[in-house]
Amino acid sequence: MEPTAAQKAPAEAAATENGSSGNGRRGILHEASATEHAAVPAAELDGLGFDPEAKSAELEDASAEEALAWALETFSPRMYIACSFQKTSSVTVHMAQSIDPGARFFYLDTDVLFPETYATKDRLEERYGINFHRYSSITLEQQKGLYGDELWSRDPDACCGIRKVEPMRSALAAVDLWVSGIRRSDSQTRAGAPKFGWDKRFGLWKLNPLADWSEKQVWTYIHEHDVPYNALHDQGYPSIGCTHCTRKPAAGEDARAGRWAGSEKTECGLHG
Repeated sequence: MEPTAAQKAPAEAAATENGSSGNGRRGILHEASATEHAAVPAAELDGLGFDPEAKSAELEDASAEEALAWALETFSPRMYIACSFQKTSSVTVHMAQSIDPGARFFYLDTDVLFPETYATKDRLEERYGINFHRYSSITLEQQKGLYGDELWSRDPDACCGIRKVEPMRSALAAVDLWVSGIRRSDSQTRAGAPKFGWDKRFGLWKLNPLADWSEKQVWTYIHEHDVPYNALHDQGYPSIGCTHCTRKPAAGEDARAGRWAGSEKTECGLHG
């Protein structure tokens, strides 16, 4: 598959249909459950070569390297490794590249990532000789015209739907499995994340090889392998998203307290 950026015209049409600024209508992809695939389609089970429940149980006891190696052998080239250019992304890039130099990586460019985040992407590309496929949505100016200025401050769910969820659907349209760097210790909403299972939101398999890793394990791996990582981590940012929706947590706050601070929002919509 030759990846392309999310097409702007369909996104504009969807935005116009599902919401607009100043009228109280719900933004694009607010009703995410309407597009969820609750059960694994029978077609997905045919010819898998493994039992999903048994494999999921087996991978729970496997190391991150073992889980990634199995996924790369089983699903490549129809698998994609997502990169947010936070510390766990750095780990999965190094690990996957060490196992299979042909591993494929992508990222979602919201156009409002931190300069340090883009710099991390460049450093990883240079270090490992890889190319992160970029997926994006409508421009910020187009979003402003459709919804009004600073949608992220008025309706962060709608903004994430446009700038993250829709490009993600485009990225995953032609693959059978994607890999994320989420960990159970990140937040309560991720505490039950399996290492391997069916992703009902996007309708494909998902691997979380670092699900059971601690913060100490992540940093030990980074330092032992001299892996490039986002400089914002050294400035007090444990979790990094878009510039307008990320701040440093105060002393004693949860690691993700700096994401969408002041709202009840805890996830961008990619992980349930």
